[in-house]
Amino acid sequence: MEFNHTSVLLRETVDGVVQNPDGIYVDCTLGGAGHAHAVGEKLSPKGMIVGLDQDEDALGVARKRLSDLTCQVMTIPTNFANLKQALTDKGITEVDGFIFDLGVSSYQLDTPNRGFSYMNDGPLDMRMDKSAPITAEYVVNHYAPDELHRILREYGEERWAKRIVEFIVAAREENAITTTGELVSIIKKAIPAKARQDGPHPAKRTFQAIRIEVNRELEILHDSFVDAVSLLKPGGRIGVITFHSLEDRITKQTFKELSTGCICPPELPMCVCHHVATVKAKNKAIEPSPEEVELNPRSRSAKLRIAIKI
Repeated sequence: MEFNHTSVLLRETVDGVVQNPDGIYVDCTLGGAGHAHAVGEKLSPKGMIVGLDQDEDALGVARKRLSDLTCQVMTIPTNFANLKQALTDKGITEVDGFIFDLGVSSYQLDTPNRGFSYMNDGPLDMRMDKSAPITAEYVVNHYAPDELHRILREYGEERWAKRIVEFIVAAREENAITTTGELVSIIKKAIPAKARQDGPHPAKRTFQAIRIEVNRELEILHDSFVDAVSLLKPGGRIGVITFHSLEDRITKQTFKELSTGCICPPELPMCVCHHVATVKAKNKAIEPSPEEVELNPRSRSAKLRIAIKI
């Protein structure tokens, strides 16, 4: 099986997170192990790289790719929403660094039978964890119109959401929509021709929205970041790579929350919340260089944010 994936902001992430060659580092989105391998190359035999992923295909490839490292290697088949429990179950209660590379991998996008791609026909699936119960086909064919509209507006920021949902509902009343090609065709019919002339592929935002819903991608971010920070050693670092504004907004807001002290209303004469800052967030997001974007166009929208445990 080919598992091709070009890691985005690779050197910036590894150099920004890895500070202790003897430390424990966790790649919460292991994928093809690009970031994890680069981290492992900086570690001594005492150091450890831990990789989490819910995709068994990715885990199988990653284990092979990490086998040449001299540091300790551990892989755990789980969603990063479970990272705190998964790590403590393995006896890991202090970590030197976490990496989150959010979104979908190139392998998943380029493998038609995974159902993520609007460029290749395949089954409407989109599950990162192939054992999960909800598929894109279920969302498209069984969600109420109002719920579909909400998902496309909130998760896809799709201006034609209402019209696309109307076309989806009309189509599914005739026959179930079962393939990515069928869904793309419906979306193209729904969006006026003039609106399809410029900008990204007309199905991009709808596919993004459905994928986020299927995999609960946004709802698990805040608590996962908080759990990761709770396990960081003082001076330890968390790096998060995002690919769209919704992910980046949650990352930025969570880091701001964790880096803020008292959150009492200003009119109170004294602090009663006892909230303390736990991290120092670097102010500016790091973006790919023009050279990286030219070599890997999928990196164009990426942003890396780093926070340091106090």
